[in-house]
Amino acid sequence: MIYTVTLNPSIDYVVQMDSFMLGAVNRAKNDMKFPGGKGINVSRVLHRLGVSNTALGFTGGFTGQFIKEALKSENVSTDFVQVDGDSRINVKIKGQEETELNGQGPIITDVQFEQFMKKIENMQAGDCVVLAGSVPSSVPKNFYETVAAYGAEHGIQVVVDASGSALEHVVKNKPFLIKPNHHELGELFGEEFSTVEEILPYGKKLIEQGVQNVIVSMAGDGALLFTNEGVYEATVPKGKVINSVGAGDSLVAGFVGIYEKTKDVIEAFRYGVATGSATAFSADLCTKDKVEELLPQVIVTKR
Repeated sequence: MIYTVTLNPSIDYVVQMDSFMLGAVNRAKNDMKFPGGKGINVSRVLHRLGVSNTALGFTGGFTGQFIKEALKSENVSTDFVQVDGDSRINVKIKGQEETELNGQGPIITDVQFEQFMKKIENMQAGDCVVLAGSVPSSVPKNFYETVAAYGAEHGIQVVVDASGSALEHVVKNKPFLIKPNHHELGELFGEEFSTVEEILPYGKKLIEQGVQNVIVSMAGDGALLFTNEGVYEATVPKGKVINSVGAGDSLVAGFVGIYEKTKDVIEAFRYGVATGSATAFSADLCTKDKVEELLPQVIVTKR
């Protein structure tokens, strides 16, 4: 079974307008509301690809109810811990530029956190857990590290899509997959990258440190996969970017979902890149049809 973890899920309120001006009344051309959060995006895409999974996390209040009902309407399985405050609302304004206003989210008590950890402890060897997004201030800072260590000890595949210290501290626990973009990889090593050649030694270093697979996404410049067998580069399909939100989460979903079916890392990488692109070219998350339409454009070569 695949599980996704979103510690601080949201309603993503997406507002489309021709232009946005501070200090003025702005009127929307269109607006949409989605259940948001990186792990939830992974769950939604996995379901669209026909891969069963369960979304874990914390929800509360009328906003939390919306999140659960919206996921239920898509037939996405959930097992959230109920908290006292309201789940947050993130406002995403799409004008000539993209502007985001992210809410803070509810406080998670020790009792609620322990309730959540029991769900982790009930996972079985061979399960996969995707840890995605930031860690709220009311959750222990070492949460990702704790889950990665538990996974390593109990044969659970741990996937981490995070940045900063959360990413840094899971590396020693040899996760199945981490997916930094090139900026996040640079932050991890205190470097800045402007070419693929500059990225290569640092991706290889993560493999040497024990990470099983590393995907470095580079937006329109493609993506790199680092494994013990070598380094692979994927081209990205051509298309108009409509929505950058969720593209990285979709890449993770495509990779994890196809690996679950095939156990083929290279094919999972190819499918993941197509899935991320399909979301980038869509107003919401991708559909399976869109992914398979783009798949022939994704060429993977060994470097």
